[in-house]
Amino acid sequence: MPRVTCLAALLLAVAGCSSRQSTDPSPPPPPDPTMPDPTTHTPPIPADPGPAPTPTQASSFADSINAFGLDLWGQVRSRPGNLVVSPASISLALAMTWGGARGETATQMGSVMHFGSDADALQAAAAHQLAAWNDPARTVYALRVANRLFGERSYRFEPDYLALTRDRYGAALEPMDFRGAAEPSRSRINGWVEERTARRIRELLPARSIASDTKLVLVNAVYFLGSWSHPFDEVATRPLPFLLASGQRADVPTMRRTEYYRTASQPGVRALEMPYRGDELAMVILVPDDASDLATLEQSLTAQRLAGVLGALAHQRLEVFVPRFRVDPPQSLALATVLASMGMTLPFDRARADFTGIANPPSPADRLFISQVFHKAFVDVNEEGTEAAAATAVVMAPTGAAPAPPQRFAVDRPFLFLIRDLRSGAMLFLGRVIDPRAR
Repeated sequence: MPRVTCLAALLLAVAGCSSRQSTDPSPPPPPDPTMPDPTTHTPPIPADPGPAPTPTQASSFADSINAFGLDLWGQVRSRPGNLVVSPASISLALAMTWGGARGETATQMGSVMHFGSDADALQAAAAHQLAAWNDPARTVYALRVANRLFGERSYRFEPDYLALTRDRYGAALEPMDFRGAAEPSRSRINGWVEERTARRIRELLPARSIASDTKLVLVNAVYFLGSWSHPFDEVATRPLPFLLASGQRADVPTMRRTEYYRTASQPGVRALEMPYRGDELAMVILVPDDASDLATLEQSLTAQRLAGVLGALAHQRLEVFVPRFRVDPPQSLALATVLASMGMTLPFDRARADFTGIANPPSPADRLFISQVFHKAFVDVNEEGTEAAAATAVVMAPTGAAPAPPQRFAVDRPFLFLIRDLRSGAMLFLGRVIDPRAR
């Protein structure tokens, strides 16, 4: 069965303005002795997600993920080449951080992240979304979302904040010796991310990103492994021309299938939705009318326009041509400057940031600010896998009638893609492929 592997991790390094010690000299625990397989390892489900959010609250949380994701894309899309981010991963990590922000710092974060004004409702909606994504009874695809806090062992964190992140996000606190062993601590955190992402996300924390004044690192990791509802046949894959933005053509391995899919056509863009087994998640591919128009499509892709395209999707018999591709960036994205340019300036201001909900030491010099945000995502789309094919087909032709000739949908030029949770509407991944041959 074809497999689509998508992974993302986000890390926030929170530092204090000095490295003054507090009162807990206990040593950190040793690293985990095992390396669990994320396809079978289930992260801790929030212990007390609280009352179920109303449908409006749950929808609002998904809407906040999507709106922030598109805002972020507007800031990072100028980077060259193939690109992918996980709006869900970034939103969850920053929601955990927002839970300890106070005053204008919290206001700025809530505004940029589209979290709204009801913090309790947002945290409850996030907890229930995590529980749904980490459903241990699921067998048709693997989706694991894990959170962890790594805190300086000599620094005191507010018990209420630790209870919030533990109960709502399943994020345990692991004591670390940042003061005396910054580099081993960095290796430990990177190792935890590798464990949760089948070793696909490596070196999330680059060299020298952890310092002796680091007090807290908040980490989110997402792992997804799914199979198409309508599998591609590997023998049908063959090299076909792909029109690059430069106007040149390159032959790339292209998958082919004729099936009923949901599709839409609007001015400047065609959309194709390909569901995964279980019909709870789907990939949506957005193809501009012309290879050189991808930048125009990216610039115009607001939450409102995307909602209009998705709302217009309708079943149609298609002959689809989709290139195999992998987006595997060698380095993490550093997002501090990006987030500050979006209006989130106070969280990165060492003199003015207010995270007293996370820790409230007597000396202002020991209080927290965000020193950096690192993010990395990985996507691999191909037709390889094992035989466990239980396809779901939607047959729309009337009984006894021959199927109409399929329309052709060729993904033969630079395109955008996103992976959505069809239940909540939340965007797990958002990416771009300029050249399927590149990583």
